[in-house]
Amino acid sequence: MPRHLAPRPGPGRLRRRLTRYALAAALIPAAAITLGPGAHADPKVRAGANVHLVRPGESVQAAVDAAGPGDIIELAAGTHPGSVHIATDHVTLRGPRDATAVLTPAATAAATPCAAAGHGVCIFGTADDPVAGVRIEDVTVTGFRKTGVIGRYAHALSVSGVHARGNGEHGIGQEFSRHGLFTGNTTESNGQSGLFVADETTAPGTVVARNHSTGNRIGVHLRRTRHTAVTGNEMTGNCAGVFLVGDETRPVAGDVDIVGNTMADNNRYCPGNQYIAHIQGSGIVLTGTQQARVTANRITGHRGDSPMSGGIVMVPSFAGDGTSFHRVTGNTLARNDPADLAERDPRATGNTYLGNVCGHSEPAGLCRGDGLLPR
Repeated sequence: MPRHLAPRPGPGRLRRRLTRYALAAALIPAAAITLGPGAHADPKVRAGANVHLVRPGESVQAAVDAAGPGDIIELAAGTHPGSVHIATDHVTLRGPRDATAVLTPAATAAATPCAAAGHGVCIFGTADDPVAGVRIEDVTVTGFRKTGVIGRYAHALSVSGVHARGNGEHGIGQEFSRHGLFTGNTTESNGQSGLFVADETTAPGTVVARNHSTGNRIGVHLRRTRHTAVTGNEMTGNCAGVFLVGDETRPVAGDVDIVGNTMADNNRYCPGNQYIAHIQGSGIVLTGTQQARVTANRITGHRGDSPMSGGIVMVPSFAGDGTSFHRVTGNTLARNDPADLAERDPRATGNTYLGNVCGHSEPAGLCRGDGLLPR
């Protein structure tokens, strides 16, 4: 049962706590931005680097293959067909800041694992030999059968200023990777998630900040992951804003911060499958996870008839633990139907709701002034 009657901080203490969260939402993304496009002049990585300029019609993959650690592959404005496979540490692939460089599928796929899988840009290492410190900056990646930009065993991957549009799976993502930084990107009309973080439960440090996600199945999808911050993002027009999903893996997924995001009208209809019901009208969905901190988000205008419809919703996992021990604090929710806050997992325990401004909850009493604000 929810612990909304747990000891509550006084008004001053709660204000101080929310101020700290607001500062985190502002400062972490600001630091991220300086590590993204501003990192073009980073002397730690760029000192002595070679710059490989690639014009339309020239091979991006050939430039990547010729690059050494610290080198920069600079794409001239225009369209560059073909997937790009990066397996060298500290390589930067970037487009121009004052124009647009577009990566699209080639008519004939190259003989790389990335092209064979149907991805756009791949940063692929292995469990024994991960790739580290790759940066993808200021490019558009569109029309690929799978994911636009994907890291796998790619530690300290930075993706900034990327427009990932119309890809068949995710816009931008990482799997089995640590300390990722995804900031200032736009993900639009991708088949699954706009931004996807999965399969890393042991190491802290991944940040998803100041991105805009629209027209995807899920705006930001965290699956089997821990120690991730999702802060200052805007999500609108998806089927759901944020999904935090766990299963039977150990340690239990969760221990993430979802802070200072804006989610509005994520009301697209996405059909279900054998594991999950259809998705429509969901702000934040938590399932099979524990110990997330959901703080100071603004969530409005979600409507649907899915078991996951509503503002902030906890639902049963098809496999795994109860959705438990989350702290839902200082959020503003309005016009979410059927509920602004909903705890629908019968196995849930120890969830805490403090200082949320909203109109209707399941069960009643989770909002400050439950039932009094207009829906």
